[in-house]
Amino acid sequence: MAQFPPPIRNPEVKFTKLFINNEFVDSVSGKTFPTINPTNGQKICDVSEGDKADIDKAVESAKAAFKLGSPWRRMDASKRGALLYKVAQLMERDAQYLGSLETLDNGKPYMNAFGEMMFSANMLKYYAGSADKVGGKTIPVDGDYMCYTRHEPVGICGAVIPWNYPVCMFALKLAPALACGNVIIFKPAEQTPLTALYMAALCKEAGIPAGVVNVVNGYGPTAGAAITAHPEVDKIAFTGSTEVGQIILQASGATNIKRTTLELGGKSPNVVMDDADSLYYVYNNKCAG
Repeated sequence: MAQFPPPIRNPEVKFTKLFINNEFVDSVSGKTFPTINPTNGQKICDVSEGDKADIDKAVESAKAAFKLGSPWRRMDASKRGALLYKVAQLMERDAQYLGSLETLDNGKPYMNAFGEMMFSANMLKYYAGSADKVGGKTIPVDGDYMCYTRHEPVGICGAVIPWNYPVCMFALKLAPALACGNVIIFKPAEQTPLTALYMAALCKEAGIPAGVVNVVNGYGPTAGAAITAHPEVDKIAFTGSTEVGQIILQASGATNIKRTTLELGGKSPNVVMDDADSLYYVYNNKCAG
């Protein structure tokens, strides 16, 4: 079984603000909220709390990045793929830190969190390879005509991600959106914002242009609702409860009939056998030495 590095105890929290236009900034209101270590109930740190005013700023940043003639719109698809691949490489470089940070903020075992980092990096690589393979069709028609289809990016995507797989859900929504040339605004779960902010920093380090990736921490009824109701957000991707999904679906049609992808009501059943403790001990010692 493959070796992996041991966890970093009490990893340093490097980013706590909103990420808009490739910069970490305070919220317009100046408000913050605590993120809690679920294993002991203690506060890890305070993070900036975004709301409608901050979503408006993020949308303006995304609009500028997506406008015709911008560096992102003029970028070759193969270059977009190369940038996604670079983010994956940076994730692999920092997987020990990212896994430790996710364990701190989310509470899942480090072994699981580290595996999530590697899985997410591989997902980014997959979509990196697909970026320059999105094509249309040539359609036979009668007469002296040529008929073809061309796939275009949707535009500004809003992504509301859950607490249980923060990095995996970030990567799952980031990768296809950017591979196809879109721009994106994330609203991470208020329980687990820290790894999403670090992922935003990796996107900047990889060379993704300003405004393409934005992260606004906050609560569902404020920041989340502002994304889904914003008339200039073209697409919503949400993973979470069926109840909230119904609210998002209604809000998405109230202004501009957004394209909406809902992953709802997920469950994670487990069968725990009598020898679970001993198996975990063996597995943990083989992996961690």
